[in-house]
Amino acid sequence: MSNVLFDIPGPKARARYRVLAVLGTLIVAAVIAYIIWRFIDSGQFSARRWEWLQYAQVQRDLLDALLATLQAFALGAVLALVFGAIFAAGRLSDHAWVRGVSTGIVEFFRAIPLLILMFLFYYGAPALGISLPPFAAVVLGLTLYNGSVLAEVFRAGILALPKGQSEAAYALGMRKTQVMTLVLIPQAVRSMLPTIISQLVVLLKDTALGFLVTYPELLYYARYIGSQGTFGRPIVPSTLVVAAMYIALCLLLTALANYIERRQRRSKKHVEVERPPTTEDVVGVA
Repeated sequence: MSNVLFDIPGPKARARYRVLAVLGTLIVAAVIAYIIWRFIDSGQFSARRWEWLQYAQVQRDLLDALLATLQAFALGAVLALVFGAIFAAGRLSDHAWVRGVSTGIVEFFRAIPLLILMFLFYYGAPALGISLPPFAAVVLGLTLYNGSVLAEVFRAGILALPKGQSEAAYALGMRKTQVMTLVLIPQAVRSMLPTIISQLVVLLKDTALGFLVTYPELLYYARYIGSQGTFGRPIVPSTLVVAAMYIALCLLLTALANYIERRQRRSKKHVEVERPPTTEDVVGVA
């Protein structure tokens, strides 16, 4: 059996795919094993390279760096969601000039790399007489770049809904604002949620770029600890610790998304249909 786009593999093709999959897995495992062996051989896992974690002041500083990362992420995520919602609505507007302005802003900020935005706000703004702290430069960059991406996500999610939904709402006499807020957005959120969470995970990881504008987040502190000769310059151990913290944060964000999705699924109301009276009920009443 086959269709236009894909031919179902036969026995020989399936066997060939299995062999390639096994070879690919072995190659990846070999590369990872070689990297770990090199770390061990160079003493990256020696006790001296990890003793910095035992100091209470280092632990407090690491916690402060984590809080700084979460602050930039939280504010950047909220502002990016608001930015995306506003300009997605602008791109869906009935007024041509609103659509044009919104499209220009979204495409402009989506095309500029995030690091360049941070550099412009931190290093370029003083040339205009505006001095921004590192936190503001990081948050503004995260907001404009990720907000532009989210604007396209929102717009695509709403346009993906069947046109009959909005047509039926307009037939009932609803205004466009009511159609968007009461009919289209609640349905689109369910389909957009995985993509929104994926973009928020990207935003969380993008906070690591803040160390280039001296924002004291996790990677900034990892580089600081890694440069300390007192602890044997543990740049690899400190980076591994920070990487583990980022992985844990991303997993927590994904778990939150799954929880919200399950709550939405359970919140759907099911109307129980009453059982119609049968002949036995009528006879019993008589």
